[in-house]
Amino acid sequence: MIGKIIAGSSFGATVGYVMKEQSRILSFEGIEPPNVQDMVRDFKDQTLLNPRIKNMVGHISLSFSPKDADRLTDPVMAQIAREYMERMGIRNTQFLIVRHTDQAHPHCHIVYNRVGNNGQTISDKNIKIRNGKVCKELTAKYGLYYPKGKEQVRRERLREPDKTKYAIYDAVRDCLPGCKSWGDLEARLQKQGITTTFKYCGNTDQRQGVLFGMKGYTFSGSKIDRAFSFSKLDRHFSQAQRIVTPVAQPRYSAQAVGNLSAAAGRYRSAFAGLFGSRSNSGESVDLGGFGVAGGITLPPGGCCDAIAPEQMQRRIGESHEEHIARITALIRQATEAMLAEQAERSRRIREQQTKKRQIIIHH
Repeated sequence: MIGKIIAGSSFGATVGYVMKEQSRILSFEGIEPPNVQDMVRDFKDQTLLNPRIKNMVGHISLSFSPKDADRLTDPVMAQIAREYMERMGIRNTQFLIVRHTDQAHPHCHIVYNRVGNNGQTISDKNIKIRNGKVCKELTAKYGLYYPKGKEQVRRERLREPDKTKYAIYDAVRDCLPGCKSWGDLEARLQKQGITTTFKYCGNTDQRQGVLFGMKGYTFSGSKIDRAFSFSKLDRHFSQAQRIVTPVAQPRYSAQAVGNLSAAAGRYRSAFAGLFGSRSNSGESVDLGGFGVAGGITLPPGGCCDAIAPEQMQRRIGESHEEHIARITALIRQATEAMLAEQAERSRRIREQQTKKRQIIIHH
């Protein structure tokens, strides 16, 4: 259920429109149908009670989904319309409720006098906001279908400027997912005949608003849709630019990865044998980029053939296969150096133990 507030210029034109051929009266009060002239005279007579009101004509259309057509008999539609009026504060005044049958979707028109029966004013303050709230409430109460946003609007029935506004909406909606900047969006919309201009803060170059134009009509982004306000679009582009496309990892041959994995395993064993508890300290290098799980801890500087972190980096002009082969060779070289250091350390320990035993024997 959707309510549309319509500006009525006069009771003559409004009543004449709603009482067209494909229509039937559902409910009325304070007037004598079905003659149009008689009803217009009744409405006008009551306006004399409060001539200070300028816009005396109240006109609202209530549209329903074709999915609810079978349920919306005349009595049900009249009941919904009268409850709508009550919740909108349209009471104690003349009204006419007419159902139109010229469209596929069920709908009716409410014409009422903004001059009440006692000369009071029927308020139109915040009427659009109240209209949306009441429509949602009645839709929920009667279990009616509620169209979701602009996607449900029938474009072929729109008139200007709404027709152009919805065309711009569709274009921005379709272009936006592939745009990472204002420039991208502007270029894509320009191909569809849509201009993009910005509003600036004072005499500065700081943007604070956006306007979209087409066929001589211009709309601010927020008028097209709340999601298309300058601030929300600007936030969208900022987030899109922060998303970095992952760099594809190079694919190494299974043999190269296997060689590196085996070399890393021997390296870890040699490192633990030489440094013991220090194997969990010091600078480490992750080998995940080569397809090998885990990493290796680098030996302290100045120790055997220690590997420097910069040696692990890929050199200019070096292919991926050459890179992994060089890293494998470095790790093997460091492993052999650590094994040699470990063997030398063991030899020195044995030599010291032998000397101690000899000293004990001599004493």
